[in-house]
Amino acid sequence: MTAATPLVLFNSLTRQLEPFEPVHPGEARVYTCGPTVYNYPHIGNMRAYVFADVLGRALSHKGYALTHVINITDVGHLTDDADDGEDKMERAAAARAQSIWDVSRHYTQAYWDDIAALNIRAPAHWSIATDYVPQMLAFAQTIAPAHCYELPSGLYFDVGSVADYGRLARAQTEEGSGRIDEVAGKRHPADFAIWRRTPAGESRQMEWDSPWGRGAPGWHLECSVMSGQLLGFPFDIHTGGIDHREIHHPNEIAQNQAFCCTGGLDLPANSGARMWLHNNFLVERSGKMSKSSGEFLRLQLLIDRGYHPLAYRLMCLQAQYRSELEFSWDGLGAALTRLKRLVMAVGQLRERAGDGAGLLGPRFADVLARFDAAISDDLNTPLALTVLDEIVAMKKVDPGEKLAAIGLVDAVLGLGLLTLGREALRLRPKAAVMDDSAIAAVLDQRRAARADKDFARSDALRDELARAGVEVMDGDPLGWDWTPG
Repeated sequence: MTAATPLVLFNSLTRQLEPFEPVHPGEARVYTCGPTVYNYPHIGNMRAYVFADVLGRALSHKGYALTHVINITDVGHLTDDADDGEDKMERAAAARAQSIWDVSRHYTQAYWDDIAALNIRAPAHWSIATDYVPQMLAFAQTIAPAHCYELPSGLYFDVGSVADYGRLARAQTEEGSGRIDEVAGKRHPADFAIWRRTPAGESRQMEWDSPWGRGAPGWHLECSVMSGQLLGFPFDIHTGGIDHREIHHPNEIAQNQAFCCTGGLDLPANSGARMWLHNNFLVERSGKMSKSSGEFLRLQLLIDRGYHPLAYRLMCLQAQYRSELEFSWDGLGAALTRLKRLVMAVGQLRERAGDGAGLLGPRFADVLARFDAAISDDLNTPLALTVLDEIVAMKKVDPGEKLAAIGLVDAVLGLGLLTLGREALRLRPKAAVMDDSAIAAVLDQRRAARADKDFARSDALRDELARAGVEVMDGDPLGWDWTPG
């Protein structure tokens, strides 16, 4: 199949849909803002990586050689975007009574586990911030003479030294930002730290010598340095959550302009990337999306309640990435049911196909063209899913060809339909009171009752299983399933 429809994406910098035109012909270079590894990511954080994964898969589908970078911020992220506030990594290490390096390794691995559980492809590079401190110092020394000034607390970037500061957020320079704390001596409220000097008499677990005193880099600096080092300026696409659009990414852009000696942002490539893409928020009405709430909504909590992580991926795909997505347990349950139906249909198809996927014939040309058009329209995954449903429902077609068509679609959607089995979706809820062997024993009793035509006892045993969170599925080869909750 030829992916003939041009890929069009919404550029947050210009606030308009634009065709993707690579900086380097045949290549796609993408940078995604990764996590600060001071805590587990919540499911709202993970929506950003599902989105970035679909983008990368779509670019691969279009035939581009993809180089994707995701950073790991293990140093220098302040609380509440303050310039002299407490470092989240240092605070987490103190709370856990561990070294900051141990905290970083623990939460980085937890993030990688979530990435794998959601079937998100590993990027070409995981860029770890502490591996790039020498390059950060060199970058800061390059831009400091024309764009920075020193204060007792460190080196600060003068946002008035570059053209069009804040255009990404649609903020005017003179307005500043309500989320940045006041620091005595700053020329402008929006000026931000490039290097944070360790206060006299204090020490941090992560600190380095610099021309501006011993300290640590500002977290905006990290992304500019790692994206430029690994992808080169300008690269194609920078992605992140919409929360980064207001402060972090405008500050990255200002640094990139200063480093590259470029002009204003009427030419988007002057920002360091030709396109800036942002996914919208995942909304959860109970307030459990905040990490300060204690048991916040992380992927493991969904798994503990019996929901397969790919049900959450499907839930994300059911909304276009620029739309708010409201999380609810009912919505997640509906996504799990939809996933089970897809897996069941593809499983039956795999049995019929025998030797596996075949070559695609003309019967699938129109429906696959519509799928390509949906993905090309700013990653319209809700429409792409309806096309997938249409392919699954097609009658009187060769099963091998049908399997090939589903495989092509799923290579972009990333649901793992060609390998995922229904039993893998049967996750035991953490609160379940029965184990598999106990369930099997009750089912044996129920089969005996049915054979004896003791339907009252059969129904009572079914109700007993239902109260334990087990759904009996008569006539289904799987036999029973957990009811998440």
